[in-house]
Amino acid sequence: MKKEIPNRIFSGDHREGHVQGIAVDTERGFVYYSFTTSLVKTDLAGNLIGSVVKLAGHLGCITYDADANAVYGSLELKHDVIGAGIISRTGWDPSSEDAFYLVAFDVDKIDRPNMDAETDGVMRAVWLGDVVRDYLATDEASGKKHRYGCSGIDGTGYGPVFGADAESEKKIMVSYGVYSENDRADNDYQLILQYSKSTIDRYALPLNQENPHHSGPETAERRYFFYTGNTSYGIQNLEYDAHSRNWFAAVYRGKKETFTNFPMFVIDGTKAPVVQPLRGRNGETGAVLTSAKLGTVGKNSEIWGVEFPYGSTGMASLGDGTFCFSQQSANKVEKTFSSTVVKYRFSPVSPQLFTEEK
Repeated sequence: MKKEIPNRIFSGDHREGHVQGIAVDTERGFVYYSFTTSLVKTDLAGNLIGSVVKLAGHLGCITYDADANAVYGSLELKHDVIGAGIISRTGWDPSSEDAFYLVAFDVDKIDRPNMDAETDGVMRAVWLGDVVRDYLATDEASGKKHRYGCSGIDGTGYGPVFGADAESEKKIMVSYGVYSENDRADNDYQLILQYSKSTIDRYALPLNQENPHHSGPETAERRYFFYTGNTSYGIQNLEYDAHSRNWFAAVYRGKKETFTNFPMFVIDGTKAPVVQPLRGRNGETGAVLTSAKLGTVGKNSEIWGVEFPYGSTGMASLGDGTFCFSQQSANKVEKTFSSTVVKYRFSPVSPQLFTEEK
C-alpha cells in the first residue's frame, strides 16, 4: 500500500555537494538524494536513515526501481572542469582514468550514515563503453573533441521502451551529458542509452576507484536522439511518468540564440522512435524521439518546452498525477547543501505543467 507523501520534505544539511537528483519509494516510505559524492536516505519526515559516501566522482540523477527495491544512478569519474571541481573540493583523485558507470544501490542495506561505497556491499557498477568512447573521441562531423559534445552521463530513468505498451518490460535509460558549445552544430541532440536490468545482473561489480573496472557492455541495447538544441551539460534529470506515459527531461538552459532554450522538455513515451538523418551530423542517421506537445512551442516549431523552474536538481513521478521536485539551497557560511522536496500536480493545460500541492 502506498504511503501518503507530504507536500514538503526537508533533506537536512549535507557537506558532500549540491543535490543532483532524488528518488521516492512510495511503498516503504523513503526518499533518496544524490548529493554529488554521496547518496542519502531519509524517511518521509526527513529523518536521516543512512548514507553512502566515498565517491570520487559525480553521482548524478537517480531513479527508483520498486520491483528490485534498488536505486540506479549515473557516476562519472573524469577530469574536466566538473571533475576538477570535485577533486579540488574533496582532495581525492584516486585514478587518472576517465570512466563512466551505471550504478545500482541495494537500498535495504543502507541503514547507517557514512557507509563506504566500495567496501560495504551497498553499491555495484556497470562500465558503459559507449560513453567512454564518445567522451574520448574527436567528432567526425565537427572535428571537435567529444563525439556529440559528450561530457559523460547524468539523467537516469526507469520505464517502458519508447512506443511500447505501458505494461511492457521496463528499461534503464541513461542520458548523455552534453557540453555547452555554441560554435558547433553536431551537439543539438540529447542522447539516451537503453539497458535491461539483466545488464546489471551480468556485469555489475563493486567499484575500486583506484583501479576502475571495465565490466560492462561494449554497446547499449539501443541509442536514441531527442532534438532540443544544445543545452548546458545535457539532461540533468530524466523521469518516466506512468500517469501520462511521458518522459520528462530537465536541463540547464542552452545558450544558442537560434533555440528557445527551455529548462524542461517532454518526450512522448507513446511514440516509437523514427530513424532519420540527424541534423549537423553529415548524413548520419539515428532513432529520433518525438517531442510531446506540452508547454509552449519554441522558435523551432518541432520543439516544445516547458518554462518550469525545477527539475534539474531532482524530480520523481509518484505515478498518480503528482510529482516531487527538489528545490535546492546552500549555506555558504557553513558550506552545507540541502534540498526541500516539494509535491506538485501535473496540469497538462498549464504552460508550466505543474501546480504546487498545498
